[in-house]
Amino acid sequence: MTCAACGQALPDGALFCEACGAKVGSAAAPTVLTPPTTANEDESPISTPTAVRPPVVVEAPQARTCAECGGTVAADGYCEQCGAKAASERDHFREAPAPWLAGVCDRGIVHARNEDAMALYADPAVPGRSVVVVCDGVSSSKDSDVAALAGARAARDVLRAPLPQGLGVAESIEAAATKVFVTAAEAANTAVVAHTDLSSEAPASCTFVAAVAEGSLLRYAVIGDSRAYWLPDAGEGVQLTTDDSMAQLLMAGGMTRAQAEASPQAHAITKWLGKDSPDIVPVCGSLDATGPGWLLVCSDGLWNYASEPAALAGQLRAAAAGAAEESKADPGTLALALVEFAKACGGHDNISVALARVVP
Repeated sequence: MTCAACGQALPDGALFCEACGAKVGSAAAPTVLTPPTTANEDESPISTPTAVRPPVVVEAPQARTCAECGGTVAADGYCEQCGAKAASERDHFREAPAPWLAGVCDRGIVHARNEDAMALYADPAVPGRSVVVVCDGVSSSKDSDVAALAGARAARDVLRAPLPQGLGVAESIEAAATKVFVTAAEAANTAVVAHTDLSSEAPASCTFVAAVAEGSLLRYAVIGDSRAYWLPDAGEGVQLTTDDSMAQLLMAGGMTRAQAEASPQAHAITKWLGKDSPDIVPVCGSLDATGPGWLLVCSDGLWNYASEPAALAGQLRAAAAGAAEESKADPGTLALALVEFAKACGGHDNISVALARVVP
């Protein structure tokens, strides 16, 4: 026998502990928690701690404007100018951290909730530097709307600081920058996993695309089928990222882009972020812009209706032509116009559009 209060050894039949005076049987024995076990590839049990899901904190957008007239949305959820009821902050939000960078994230027309997410960053002290992250939550997974937003913001925070220069030579600079993007994807994945129910049969998952513009240099990374494009003012545009999707596999097999993207399995992704992801290492790349233009980062809610760079560039020019003179180069105005274009085409998916002005 031992004392439940202090652990002192007791003789058989003792009613009180001689060391601490506690009555035998008056203190509850400590509870021993046995962690759950999983199996590795050879089926040997591995003890793992029980995951504790942190509280979900969804940051409110910096400002709310009416989607109907551009007026201010009051605390009661109605526009002070036209009286229209505003969509929820998660269904439609905008970010504009600098005059050269802005984005719009919208529920679209068909979906019941917005599972897209974006996170932007620009340091006013470093004109022209832009950080953009877009995550598209997988509709068939649970909590993907919350997880995607947490993932986008986690990756953005990793990419805030200027990218490292390594040893100064091209190969070292490239390797150092790639490592940061890999770390950003890992941070996003950690946030996604932390904001999902680990016992769910459909744990939260999402795509991931991140881009950083520093001067004329554009760097990007992708997992899934959200995309980054470079749309110069003059010359041909280019799709920077390559999708991890069945459509991309079909194109690699010889099918045309139009045929592949219209196939029933087109939007089935082969890589994603989440607890059940087999691979969270992004494909990274870079491009040195030779003239002014736009870095466009978007979810498939936009490129569904204009996949080719030339088609997106045409929509961007049309948006600028239809804008007021003082807004023709405003990224927020143009991003909203692209969202409205996607909604006019049917808005069958959530829509995220972020635009960064690049002037080498």
